[in-house]
Amino acid sequence: MTSSTSHVESTLQGSQILIGISGGIACYKTAFLVSSLAQMGAAVDVVMTESATRFIAPLTFESLTGRPVFDSPWKHVDGHEPQHIKLAQRAKAMLIAPCTMDLLATLVQGFAHDPVSLVCSAINRSNVPVLLAPSMNETMYGQPSTQRNLQCATDDGFTVLDAEDGWQACRAEGKGRMPETETLIKALEKVIISRN
Repeated sequence: MTSSTSHVESTLQGSQILIGISGGIACYKTAFLVSSLAQMGAAVDVVMTESATRFIAPLTFESLTGRPVFDSPWKHVDGHEPQHIKLAQRAKAMLIAPCTMDLLATLVQGFAHDPVSLVCSAINRSNVPVLLAPSMNETMYGQPSTQRNLQCATDDGFTVLDAEDGWQACRAEGKGRMPETETLIKALEKVIISRN
């Protein structure tokens, strides 16, 4: 274990982290992220869009976190209060990974029609950082609308992480890959330290 990993563990130990997952092939990488956070002692709540559940089952994340997954606006797993409000209020940070082109546009336009955007809408970003990890095909990532939305998200107070270059599931090479687990954990560490 490296000294930087130990430092991350101490920073995230006991932190309430929200992980939002939208529907992209990179969902499988999010399972590694959630497992790593849980092993570091973070209290992780997972929120999924319906599309995300087509790539990876909520049961995977329930097994990794020991907590129910919020995958429906009508789901009440902790009393009868609005679940999205409770999740938003107890979060120390939220990371949406993967953040697809569609979810990015949803967040920028201020819609709240899926569990991830609904929870996100209830977070005061001046107090609780919300990080976006873009993940999409290189052409989709390069679209003017995507670049405008990334800038708009930044202007609106989201922390937008850089997409990575490399091989993509669509067999293309280019920018648009979701950052790797270690990069995402370091980003969470950085924003949590900055708010303390």
